[in-house]
Amino acid sequence: MIPPDTESKEQTVSTADQPAGQQASVSQPTPAGDERAQGGHSIICKDLNAYYGQFHSIKGIDFVCPANEVTALIGPSGSGKSTVVRCMNRMHEEIPGARAEGSVKLDDLDVYGAGVDVTSVRRLIGMVFQKPNPFPTMSIFDNVAAGLRLTGTRSDNLRERVHRALRAVGLWGEVKNRLNAPGIGLSGGQQQRLCIARTVAVEPEVILMDEPCSALDPVATLKIEELIDELKERYTIVIVTHNMQQAARVANSTAFMLDGELIEHAPTNDIFTNPKDERTERYVTGKFG
Repeated sequence: MIPPDTESKEQTVSTADQPAGQQASVSQPTPAGDERAQGGHSIICKDLNAYYGQFHSIKGIDFVCPANEVTALIGPSGSGKSTVVRCMNRMHEEIPGARAEGSVKLDDLDVYGAGVDVTSVRRLIGMVFQKPNPFPTMSIFDNVAAGLRLTGTRSDNLRERVHRALRAVGLWGEVKNRLNAPGIGLSGGQQQRLCIARTVAVEPEVILMDEPCSALDPVATLKIEELIDELKERYTIVIVTHNMQQAARVANSTAFMLDGELIEHAPTNDIFTNPKDERTERYVTGKFG
């Protein structure tokens, strides 16, 4: 995991309707060395609706992802899990005809608020996709550095931050002697950890993972799950998974979705051993879905 910075830090997202020279605050400064305090921030969805054209995909859900915890989204295919996480960092609106309504807050900042800079939102709420997607023409080093360069990181800090991100995802020992080799040449599990390194390098507040292990073998899946357990000490993590055993292993709380509705959200053990809704019980026991 990434060691805490030696100085306090306050993340901000610029807004067009703020007075000149001011920014909309996302988090408060924290004492140097207080790793827990420097960690993740909560995501709060309120009356979230999502549409694909006229199709009403997500239907007014209220949903809280607590700071420094792993929240899993489970449910049958087409239930809206991936759409929810894409709404959290405003990727949903990139699809032609798609739109979202309601509120998604990173702590107290509504990421759908007027004038909020979308690029800054996506830096603070990072995304790891189902299929590893290293940039095929870039080296291992440049794959991790890509986001840093886009955010204007000084070259004298670049190497240190790339190395730190690779250590954070447990990849440093495997690639330190071939940083100039193509990222696409790594194994599937290594590629996925490389993509996670690219995400954590820019120091987000939240990491969204959309079925990050679905294309991986059991050994690579175990490494990703161990990594998730380490990363939650610093980040808030939301993971979409079809693998209920994976949700049971990695998540502090689990939410069950069905037909665009949030049916139940509770501590993971309760979801799998004592669900409150009959539909949840039927799904987790394999009676449908």
